[in-house]
Amino acid sequence: MGKESQVSAMEIDAPKRDSSDQIVPKFSVNVLQLLKSAQMQHGLRHGDYTRYRRYCTARLRRLYKSLKFTHGRGKYAKRTITESTVSEVRFLHLILYTAERAWSHAMEKRQLPNGPNASQRIYLIGRLRKAVKWATLFSQLCAVKADSRTSLEAEAYESYMKGSLLFEQDQNWDVALKNFKSARAVYEELGKYGDLDNQVLCRERVEELEPSIRYCLHKIGQSNLQASELLQIGDVEGPALDLFKAKLEAVMAEARSQQAASMTEFLWLGHRFPISNAKTRVSILKAQELEKDIHGPSADSIPADKRLVIFDKIFSAYHEARGYIRADLATTGSAESVKDDLNGLDKAVSAVLGERTIERNLLLVKVAKSKLAKRHDDKNEKVTKPEELVRLYDLLLQNTADLSDLVSSGRDKKPEEVSFAEVCSCKSLAFRAQRCFYVAKSYSVTEMRAEAYALYCRARNLADDTLKKFQMLDGDNKTMIKELEDLCNECRSNTCIEHALGIIEETKTQENLSEKVSNISLTGTERLEKFLLEKLEVYESAVGDSNVKCTPRITGFPPSFEAISRNPIVLDLAYNMIEFPTIENRMKKDRKAKGGFISRIFG
Repeated sequence: MGKESQVSAMEIDAPKRDSSDQIVPKFSVNVLQLLKSAQMQHGLRHGDYTRYRRYCTARLRRLYKSLKFTHGRGKYAKRTITESTVSEVRFLHLILYTAERAWSHAMEKRQLPNGPNASQRIYLIGRLRKAVKWATLFSQLCAVKADSRTSLEAEAYESYMKGSLLFEQDQNWDVALKNFKSARAVYEELGKYGDLDNQVLCRERVEELEPSIRYCLHKIGQSNLQASELLQIGDVEGPALDLFKAKLEAVMAEARSQQAASMTEFLWLGHRFPISNAKTRVSILKAQELEKDIHGPSADSIPADKRLVIFDKIFSAYHEARGYIRADLATTGSAESVKDDLNGLDKAVSAVLGERTIERNLLLVKVAKSKLAKRHDDKNEKVTKPEELVRLYDLLLQNTADLSDLVSSGRDKKPEEVSFAEVCSCKSLAFRAQRCFYVAKSYSVTEMRAEAYALYCRARNLADDTLKKFQMLDGDNKTMIKELEDLCNECRSNTCIEHALGIIEETKTQENLSEKVSNISLTGTERLEKFLLEKLEVYESAVGDSNVKCTPRITGFPPSFEAISRNPIVLDLAYNMIEFPTIENRMKKDRKAKGGFISRIFG
């Protein structure tokens, strides 16, 4: 009884702390900045969702291990995250990266080469549902455990995930629109506060959400946008636009299929080639729509890098069309008329592909020339060397030769094909003149004046001959004529410059040579420094003094030549005047000469 009364007295004396009186810490997570940094550093800068998913998996493994929140060693025991579990901010990171892993896995399936099939699309939607589930949990926990700004960003993240799921399911466009608008409103409000980096990120996010909102309006019917105009609102880059672009590509493919039904012929050099395959029509139509961007009135306002991307898409479409045409040729029977039509269509598509390849390489030449003209002290951009332009003109010469061979390969040459081949030969001569000019410029950079002078003269002669041929041709060749005239003027000015520099350098060379010859001494130049062997009486370290830049030398090597006395020359002049005594009496006698009869018989 005494102990119980003592315990009760202690409980009375020490008042209990009410949980409501304790200050609960509020966590802060800059959700958008955290996700944007992780995405850009781990694959999404280049659209690599596989790499980003693997990063999320590795990040979750580290978080589970550091939080000691693993699910058992042997048998899997699920551990849920609740409000009481979240004791530090890393638990919120755990939920966020789980949602990101599910979302990146869905986007990885979306970017398959031929698109997801039925089973893969079911799996894709399932992963998006998982992402919505974890994003909703993240928003609920942030509302309790995080500050107001983090809670607001979590709500925007949840709204974006819900909108993406409905966007992919092609249903409830009004609910998807509501979610996208909610996320946009949050980011617009958050973009008004915080540091400059946060404002820029929020503004970029608003721009990424805008195309999805306009597409939802288009599907609901509250927008008058045409399918072709939707391409212009997807120019913004970002992970939030990948679902929109995939959906937009599907819409455009459907629109091309409907438009291709009325396309029955392909026009090239005034001739019409029938197209029977629907897939071939769709590919050619896609390429022609892209060609409008690079040949239209607003083509000059498009940056060079985007134009190169458009050229790559055009090449892909034409190569796809050629594949369908050659597959039809392989399956065609013995009908000669059908084979002739398919061969003519293949030739026309290949020729158009060759023309676009020349246009792309000319664009690369234009970009390289603009960099070549810049000053060398511009550190922000790499300066083009003349050798790079020589390589580009080599490619142009090869492209022109291939195109000319393709056009003139038929037996019955039509007048349009003959004139086209003449234009190709004239362009080839123009490219040769340009190539010769930049080869001369590369020699000029290395100060080989004689070679540069000769090549500039050669380039000028080629440009003059090509200019005369272009002036005789029919058609719109004003651009090539203007370039050739400029090339002639540049060759003439560079020829004069190389001539003058050559004379100046030759004069300086003669002056330097005469000065060096006049300073030649037979004894050699005087040596101011003494070797260590010449000053043995003075102590000096072989390592050398730290104040002296050069290291001491023990002796000269190779050793210098020294004069030495040669052996005397002895001339024996008395040899011919001496009479030597006879020594015949000391010589042996020949016994065979004095032999008898028997010796003469038997030898």
